[in-house]
Amino acid sequence: MRYKRVLVKLSGGAIAGESGFGFSHGQLEYMADVWGIDRAEADSIGTLATVINSLMLRGVLKAKTDREIRVMTAVPINTVAEPYIRLRAVHHLEKGYLVIFAAGNGQPYVTTDYPAVQRALEVGADALLVAKHGVDGVFTGDPRQDPSARRFASISFDEVVRRNLRVMDQSAMILARDHRLPLHVFNFDTPGAMTRICQGEQVGTYVGREVECRLEDG
Repeated sequence: MRYKRVLVKLSGGAIAGESGFGFSHGQLEYMADVWGIDRAEADSIGTLATVINSLMLRGVLKAKTDREIRVMTAVPINTVAEPYIRLRAVHHLEKGYLVIFAAGNGQPYVTTDYPAVQRALEVGADALLVAKHGVDGVFTGDPRQDPSARRFASISFDEVVRRNLRVMDQSAMILARDHRLPLHVFNFDTPGAMTRICQGEQVGTYVGREVECRLEDG
C-alpha cells in the first residue's frame, strides 16, 4: 500500500449528491448577505450541519462494517459525539477505529479546507484525499464552463497558488505545502477511487510540493 493512514476531506456536496443536504460556502454567503444573518452566526449554523452530516455518515458506515467508528467534533456536543482531542484521536486510529472529524476547527470565518489539512497533520496522515462532487481533479479552468479545460495529472502547490486554481482555499494549500502533505483531488462518485489511490494508482490529480506540472494525455 502506498498510504496506510489517510484523511478524506468530504464536502457537503460530495456526500449529498443531488439532494443538496447541508450548507455550502455559497449558501452561507447567501444567508449572511440576503437573510441578514451575521457571518459568524451563519458559520456556526454551517458548522452544526457538518456534525449532522458526520452522524449520518457514521450511521451508514456502521451498517456496512464491524469496525468501531467515532465522530469527534470541535464544537462540544457530548450527547452525540466525542470532543476532538488530538491524542485521543490518534489513539483511536492506532486501535484501528475509523474517525470522522466534524465541525472544522470550531471557529467562524474559516472554511473546512484548512481544518482538514490541520487534522491530517495532527493525526499523522500520509496524505489528504480531497473528494469532489462531479469533478475528477484539478483543471486548467472550470470544466463546467470551459469545454477546453484540461485536467492535471500532477501539479505543485506553488503552481496551484500562482494560477489561483480553486482546489482548496490558499491558506490550506500553503499549510499542506509547508508540511509536505500530499493531496489527491478526485471525484467522490468514482467507485473504488480511494482504494486505488491508496494502492498507488493515478486517480484524479496529485498535488505535491516538488512535482512536475503535467496534464492528462488527450
